[in-house]
Amino acid sequence: MTKLLAFVLAAGVSLAASAAPETYNIDPTHSFSRFEYSHFGYSTQVNKFNSTVGKIQIDRAAKTGAVEVSIDPKSVNTGYDTFNSHLQGPDFLDSAKYPAITYKSSKFVFSGDKLVGVEGNLSIKGVTKPVNLEVTSFHCMPHPMLKKDACGANAVAKIKRSDFGAGKYAPHVSDEVTLGFSIEAIKE
Repeated sequence: MTKLLAFVLAAGVSLAASAAPETYNIDPTHSFSRFEYSHFGYSTQVNKFNSTVGKIQIDRAAKTGAVEVSIDPKSVNTGYDTFNSHLQGPDFLDSAKYPAITYKSSKFVFSGDKLVGVEGNLSIKGVTKPVNLEVTSFHCMPHPMLKKDACGANAVAKIKRSDFGAGKYAPHVSDEVTLGFSIEAIKE
């Protein structure tokens, strides 16, 4: 009986340890933040930011988590330096006054064991609004090269840029913007 009790206690400790939150650092070399919008109805413009950093904490057993991401608006990349400068100006990102675009989660949403959404707040130009991300894929496994656990996710959301004080030229240039995030993160 004593051996059985010791085994049950050890198993309980083992399960509790595996249910602990795990923290992952976003790998900026394999993470990609982008935004898409209609340009006068002619085409969908797809642009990116070259600098995305942050942390993700997840407890898959408890189905909870947290994410904090910071994007450098000066890293906007449209493929055209003059347009990059235009987007960094006061009419859009105002990167001189607001050096970071941030997202901080308030809740992870699971369907069964699958992460399907993140609820949180997006801050652009000093304006913070609730924005929910739809997680279209989420996968964790040992990283084959780094020999550490890693997780990756893709997520999307739609916002109105006018909600963040960046609505110049709307509606000709679409007010609705699709945000996309492809994130890889390495366990601490």
